[in-house]
Amino acid sequence: MIDRYLNVLLVEDSEDDTFLLERELKRGGFVPTITRVMEQTDIVLALENPDWDIVISDHNIPGLSSEVVLELVQASGLDVPFIIVSGSIGEDIAVSAMRTGAHDYIMKDNLTRLVPAINRELREAETRRAHKKAQEVINHLAYHDSLTGLSNRHVIEVCINRLLADVSQEQRPHVLLYIDLDQFKIINDTCGHVAGDELLKQLARLLKGLIRTDDVLSRLGGDEFGVLLKNCGIKQAESIAKNILSVIQDFKFVWDTKTFSVGASIGLVEFTGQTYKDMASVFSAADMACYTAKDLGRNRIHVYSEGEVNILRRQGEMLWVTIINEALQNGHFCLYQQKIISLAAGDSGHYQIEFLLRMLDHQGGIILPGAFIPAAERYNLMNQIDCWVIKHAFAAFVEMQESPQPPAMAFINLSGVSFCDDNTLSVIKQELRKSSINPEQICFEVTETAAIANLSSAVVFIEELKQLGFHFALDDFGVGLSSFSYLKSLPVDLLKVDGGFIRGMLSDPMDAAIVESISKIGHVAGLKTVAEFVESEAILLRLKELGFDLAQGYAIHVPERVKLPSRTCATV
Repeated sequence: MIDRYLNVLLVEDSEDDTFLLERELKRGGFVPTITRVMEQTDIVLALENPDWDIVISDHNIPGLSSEVVLELVQASGLDVPFIIVSGSIGEDIAVSAMRTGAHDYIMKDNLTRLVPAINRELREAETRRAHKKAQEVINHLAYHDSLTGLSNRHVIEVCINRLLADVSQEQRPHVLLYIDLDQFKIINDTCGHVAGDELLKQLARLLKGLIRTDDVLSRLGGDEFGVLLKNCGIKQAESIAKNILSVIQDFKFVWDTKTFSVGASIGLVEFTGQTYKDMASVFSAADMACYTAKDLGRNRIHVYSEGEVNILRRQGEMLWVTIINEALQNGHFCLYQQKIISLAAGDSGHYQIEFLLRMLDHQGGIILPGAFIPAAERYNLMNQIDCWVIKHAFAAFVEMQESPQPPAMAFINLSGVSFCDDNTLSVIKQELRKSSINPEQICFEVTETAAIANLSSAVVFIEELKQLGFHFALDDFGVGLSSFSYLKSLPVDLLKVDGGFIRGMLSDPMDAAIVESISKIGHVAGLKTVAEFVESEAILLRLKELGFDLAQGYAIHVPERVKLPSRTCATV
């Protein structure tokens, strides 16, 4: 039999009655620890102990009634059973005591009722505590993020609405910080969501120590946090934001022997009840400022102001959406080709090509992709553009194979979003079935940063197409974080070194060292290396010395327009 310990606060002036009560409890299977008090001051002191299981009180000790004891227990805030045990208590007094909070009353000449009453009240007390705890959990979840323990988005929204509605606060400035972590997706993709969750919890604890007592820190969702700085001007807010950014930049996250660094893009907006009328507009401005910080290079702070250049630029990008859609519908896109040559001795007769996308304006002029690709990426048009390129590049390459000196391989660029869209995969397979193209002569290019940002999707996409015979190249290699570490994860065949390093390799020792290291690591990994932006014979000579396999650039071939087969001129 398991001992049932019972911590009893007994208000009783009779030692004999105390003995009888203790004996009854032991008979009932309890191991009681009884503390007997007789004075009101002693009761108050005893009630400071929160560990009582039950309070039992005689009804009428001289100068101290059970009603007074009950009031003292209720005033203490303890939720414990209160039972009156008396030798003489009238029915009316007992009923009154029950109405005011007593749980039962027992006559001293009938103590056999004591243990059943205690058992019942202990069960009900446990039920009350369980219900209270459950309600506390429900209330906590309604206002807090379950992962980090921070307040949730609802809390910060309610606070902003109150500040906007409070007339006394109408002219006081407040600031909302919108924080979006940079490079968080890399950790999720490489180490899993458990690691990502742990990173968020650790950062949440860090951020708590960086804000003022009255400020509100919330997790807005995903890898985004919000900080409401009450009664705070923009200068002081910028100082707080800079401190937050610095701490995040210095933070090193260690998971399974790997160490990661993260950054943050932080948008700030100052608001008062006179400048903003609702919470949604405040959040929209802060979100836009954060997005602008990302556009400007990430890992920085940006303060929102109406009419600023970046906001106007975004409005300009909306115009590009119309132009891009018209180009897709009316056939205003075209392809250029640029030769890629082999640097191996005795292999000068073979060449490959890269298809380059261009747009035609209404006068037939050429618009380079740097003008319209940012808008296409932001407004989810890149998949349509990629599909146009795939269709027309396949058809053009098939026709090129009929020439006296056909290219051995064609490189086709794909955007990062195509690795997350099943439609691109379907289009490639469809065009493969329709054409006589040899998949081993096609190499799809994806930039390093795009592949890393969509790592899990990229691996699945690449492996499925490699099974059909296609090749893959990692473009702009070297500009991403921890570039070499991803070579083990990405099943690519070639590395195309970022042109910025190639251009500066003869004048900048750092660029030279990076180019040389990429060449060595690439070959160790069994990958062919391609140098872009080769703009002089001196650079070409040095690349041969470093053992590069392929090269392209204006020193080799100036891009020229591809004559598209008439059967592909229909719009997509």
